[in-house]
Amino acid sequence: MKKLPPHRISQLLFLAAFVFLFLMTEYRGSDRIVAAVNGFFRANPLTSLSTLLATKSWEPLLLPGLLTLLFSLLLGRFFCGWLCPLGTILDLVTNRIKRAAVPLTFNRSIKFWLLLPLLSASLFNLNLAGLLDPIAILLRGLTFFVHPLLGDSVRGAWRGLYGLLGDNRDFIAPGYKLVAGYLLPYREALYPLAFTSASLLGIIIFLERYGERTWCRHLCPLGTLVGIAARFSPLVKAPEAPCSPCRKCATACPSGFDRELMQKEECFSCMSCVHACPTGKVRFSFGWQADTTPFMERRVFLGGLFSGLVTARLLRFRDPARESRLLRPPGVRSEDEFLKKCVRCGECMKVCLRSALYPAFSQAGIEGIYTPVLIPRLGYCEYNCTLCGQVCPTGAIPDLPVPEKKRQVIGKAIFDKNHCIPFAKRIDCIVCEEHCPIPQKAIRSEIITMTDFDGTRRKVKAPYVVEDLCNGCGICEKVCPLEGKAGIEVFAVKDRTPLKEAATIGDTAPTVVDPYR
Repeated sequence: MKKLPPHRISQLLFLAAFVFLFLMTEYRGSDRIVAAVNGFFRANPLTSLSTLLATKSWEPLLLPGLLTLLFSLLLGRFFCGWLCPLGTILDLVTNRIKRAAVPLTFNRSIKFWLLLPLLSASLFNLNLAGLLDPIAILLRGLTFFVHPLLGDSVRGAWRGLYGLLGDNRDFIAPGYKLVAGYLLPYREALYPLAFTSASLLGIIIFLERYGERTWCRHLCPLGTLVGIAARFSPLVKAPEAPCSPCRKCATACPSGFDRELMQKEECFSCMSCVHACPTGKVRFSFGWQADTTPFMERRVFLGGLFSGLVTARLLRFRDPARESRLLRPPGVRSEDEFLKKCVRCGECMKVCLRSALYPAFSQAGIEGIYTPVLIPRLGYCEYNCTLCGQVCPTGAIPDLPVPEKKRQVIGKAIFDKNHCIPFAKRIDCIVCEEHCPIPQKAIRSEIITMTDFDGTRRKVKAPYVVEDLCNGCGICEKVCPLEGKAGIEVFAVKDRTPLKEAATIGDTAPTVVDPYR
């Protein structure tokens, strides 16, 4: 049996860890998620640096990513060759994809034209790095498409199997409990942008048809960033060029011999060449040899910075009409600060207990694409749940204790008296009051006298909102028995100051004015 090289063992171990953490980033019956895939984001130099540039402030959660960048100054692109789960997937599929007869050629500057505008835009308060970050691309593809598809397929197959077994199906129930408890998503949801996420991941894999690690070498902004750091690495390969006529090191290398000379910023430090060399001549050692290969041109550098500035100015437009219904996860107080920190990974949506969070498409403008929005008609924020804050890798959604989270304001509920059943049809309905989770009830009811459609006066039990108690969780809008548009809707508010302590809030109800009187 052929012995695996050390970097391949490391890749497989980190890929297994990624898959395990991905599956554990889920509600599995516990209020705390002790292991989550956000660790890969926190070790991600691109998202750490872009968040630091956007927020202009220090967050301890960014330290692992900056340390990875610092180690890249010493060890080169080791993240790409030893740790990156997307890179491992590409290595696993590259030999199973038929190579194209005509390879694609990429201008060497393209990768800088992708990285520099992202970093420059972050400096000007527009953090879009998560859109092209490889970890985020992989995670979105799995979260929005692959995992839900797997869950739906397995559950459908199991239902069919139950039907075939009839009365004898009980003996396979433990098997389903095991699969559902550890492999399937808790949340059964169809996500917007699912096919877009899967397509982008599929394109990256398809690029392997045109060369090994095509995405990593020519396009990936994370790879470009650690590649820039690798130019200063004291880790030096000898000899620089492949021996002739052997060239086994060049054949084994996934990146570094494009121009018959080792490119330090493209070398993944995987040591494949060392493992493949039959004579043992190839080796890596620490020295201080300068990298003489060409770097980015001045026009590329200045153009990339200017492009980021222009992008930051052009993509900040938000439609005020849509902002009124733009609801963010609990604990988010400032929309601007949230957009600076959010890496668009989708973890918060994956763990949402009540299917309330979905990726934004146009609700927050182009700058808000893939960020989480709460859609109350589809789901609501569970009163005792803090899972979204637990898994957020950058603190865009704060991890708050349950008592503190309960006081966070998402929005405020408002009745639409043209639709609400008691006002529109003169029929008693207090479903929203019954479901309100606030102990003191943010939605209450009272008997009011209204004029019926035939002119008679009648008493109707109608609900009203106690604004000082409402946190905008959305359960009232979710459970409203009307089809289509609900009779009560949650709208965003600019002031998201947490609610006062329940004991200090009075029970005095506002006066309800009968619009039909």
